[in-house]
Amino acid sequence: MSNNVAATETTEDQRSAINSSHATKDLIQGGKPEAIEYADRSHEPVPHFHAKTFLILFAVMAVYFAQLVHLVGTGAYARAITSTVGGSQDAVWMASIAVIVTVVASPPVSQAADYWGRRWFMIITTFCGVVGSVIIARAMSIGTALAGAVITSLSFGAQPLLHAVASEVITHRNRAAAQAVINAANGLGGITGILMGAAFTQDGNPDGFRNYWYVTAGIYALATIILVVCYTPPLRETQLRYTFREKLRHLDWIGYVLLALGLVLFVMGLSWAENPYSWKDAHVLGPLLAGAVISILFILYEWRFKSDGMIHHRLFSRDRNFAIALGCIFCEGLVFFAVNAFMAYEVSVLYDSDTMRVALHFSVTLFVYSLCVIGPAIYCYKTRRVRVLAMSGFACFLTGNICMATLGLGSAKAAWGYPVFFGAGLAICITVLLTAAQLSAPPELIAITSGLMISVRSLGGAVGLAIYTAAFNSKLSETAGKKIANAVLPLGLPSSSLSLLILDILTGNIGGLPDIPGISPQIIQAGVLAFQQAFAESIRAVWITAACFTAAALVGEFLCTSD
Repeated sequence: MSNNVAATETTEDQRSAINSSHATKDLIQGGKPEAIEYADRSHEPVPHFHAKTFLILFAVMAVYFAQLVHLVGTGAYARAITSTVGGSQDAVWMASIAVIVTVVASPPVSQAADYWGRRWFMIITTFCGVVGSVIIARAMSIGTALAGAVITSLSFGAQPLLHAVASEVITHRNRAAAQAVINAANGLGGITGILMGAAFTQDGNPDGFRNYWYVTAGIYALATIILVVCYTPPLRETQLRYTFREKLRHLDWIGYVLLALGLVLFVMGLSWAENPYSWKDAHVLGPLLAGAVISILFILYEWRFKSDGMIHHRLFSRDRNFAIALGCIFCEGLVFFAVNAFMAYEVSVLYDSDTMRVALHFSVTLFVYSLCVIGPAIYCYKTRRVRVLAMSGFACFLTGNICMATLGLGSAKAAWGYPVFFGAGLAICITVLLTAAQLSAPPELIAITSGLMISVRSLGGAVGLAIYTAAFNSKLSETAGKKIANAVLPLGLPSSSLSLLILDILTGNIGGLPDIPGISPQIIQAGVLAFQQAFAESIRAVWITAACFTAAALVGEFLCTSD
């Protein structure tokens, strides 16, 4: 980093520290006027942008781009993986692993980076993406694929550092623009992933997922090289102040363990509900209850016994804005991961089996997101207001969820338009909430701030995925068999062939249907249509659930931020 850039950072932190008593009020909460107030704008430094500043921003964008390619692949193409290596009941874990690892790894990486520096944490975790992607590409079993997903997902542990670095290399005033820049890379990575995956897996070639993750490994490798060359920050004060043992003692080891155990057990219990165990089975109740108890212990520990842990108490010392931002980002995670995991799946079952057209449906969300992400940044920069934007973002999410819940077999055209609402909501919420959180927290805790925000967002995604999967599987197992039986038995299908027909339809083995004894084209058509009707009813539970979460966030934000 150039000396001028470093000087800009130091001056900025000094200015922020001087003004710490003048909390950035009305950031989310209402006020008169509803704006971010600076105590003395004359001290705000003029930005000194140099070539290396832009190279650092480009490095951050490259890492985020690679992460989104992997994340989209695990959500949209997990079923392509399981159709090749087996283990279809574990498809949801491909996406869940990424969000779980993000929740568990982000806080310790963010804290440790303050003591040991951010450079090597970002480089090593990004290189894990290279190794894990190659493992997924070469997997011959679901266990190997999941192991590769775990290693690749370690790259998400540095995601909070990306937001922190992007904000630190430019001035306080331009942080919304910095978040918009990396979020644009977020959208481009998602678009690239969904279209690339469609190209590799179309024409009934699920084995094409291997090429997808080979390319992903290459993108991660490029991002790693860019970080090694471009990101060379000066030593931080905390790197020099403490000894190695003192740094270890400052980390929140108990909190890390409680968070990991509680989240993994809770998500495991929810994921096994009706897939394949009933809600009353010990496989579901045991992990679910144990995870809930450990999570409560984690909250109590962070609240009463650890004031400087991953949930640093000083983050909440100024006003309620940071707490509100955390609640909002949790709900945003709930909504986004519903879209990431279920939108393309719904389109492929109900409307179009062509992989590329399915990908284009989903990419509408990401195109809109990429185009709209700069708007909120400009609005925040000029007006210093975020309350109206945050509420409008959740209003877009709510509209999208309600619209998706109305989809039926005859709604193919409408399915092209509804993703626009999700793209607009995502563009608004991500930029606004991260900016609000960073401006509400003490400047020296910006990495922990970003880490907690990203972690809570992923927590919402992990919990949401488990809840959505349980609701969907429960409804589908209740209705699909009955509807298929009522449709095909009157047409002459032998009752002895019914279970085989249902199994093939539910697992997507359409090519094996003609081999079922007593089958006919008319019976196949009736059975598939009945399944689609049951599927449409079942996946509606996902969007209704997501709408309830979004409505709660919107109402809660309105009540908390009223004038």
